[in-house]
Amino acid sequence: MPPRKAPTARQRRVGAELRKMREHAGLTPARAAELLGTDRASISNTEAGRFGVSGERVRTWASHYKCPDAAYVDALAAMAEERVKGWWEDSRGTISTGALDLAEAEYHAQALTSLQVVYIPGLLQTEEYARAVFGQSVPKLAPLDVQRRVSYRMQRKRVTERSPATPCTFLIHEAALRMIFPGVDGQRRQLERLVEASDQDGISIRVITFATGAFPGANSSLTFASGAVPQLDTVALDTAHGSVLLDAQSHLENYRCILKRTLETSLPPRKSRDFINRIAREL
Repeated sequence: MPPRKAPTARQRRVGAELRKMREHAGLTPARAAELLGTDRASISNTEAGRFGVSGERVRTWASHYKCPDAAYVDALAAMAEERVKGWWEDSRGTISTGALDLAEAEYHAQALTSLQVVYIPGLLQTEEYARAVFGQSVPKLAPLDVQRRVSYRMQRKRVTERSPATPCTFLIHEAALRMIFPGVDGQRRQLERLVEASDQDGISIRVITFATGAFPGANSSLTFASGAVPQLDTVALDTAHGSVLLDAQSHLENYRCILKRTLETSLPPRKSRDFINRIAREL
């Protein structure tokens, strides 16, 4: 089987989890190759996501590595068996790899939690708002590149519209509600979209007000994608250079704590909706 030229983030994750499993067993790549009846290069390529692996083979490797967590092994085997090409792959080559990885993580998530301080979350943005945000890029984007990014962002909304609904919690700071990107009328329409979205199945919008003061996620802009088991959760951080995916257990635990504490400081959904409506009327 020829190696993959560009494994996706999810394919790389399967390999990375197999590497973690091997390391937890205290095995070197050479010793693992002996146990599995293969060569060291095959182990390395599989762990890097360059070689695919079947669900059955995941179970075989887990057995040799003495992994005791059946739910984790089952979930990892299911990930390995996925063969469906995601809609985002049609944009490979024209959209950044980070944006592709984010859409893939959102699509496969069992639940999503988004924290945004300055921007409205991408999955809730109107086309008008998204266009204004991309219009502020440095260096300035060509009109065609702006349109590609806006179109791609609108396609990501599919995850909020499918049935059954993916549970989505959006933590939005008051600063994002008051920051006017597409003009006053455009911002009002964006806020009205948030109110409308708050009535959708599976969507919960929680506002963090200025009055809250300091909170642990104040310097964060992120999406937490819950996997089939906690070990397969993913954090996508927004950076100036695009999305960065983290899956180290220490990172996951830290961001779980950040989101839990931030959620506790936010307004409940009904009060959040009233708060958004009030800001929209003030514009």
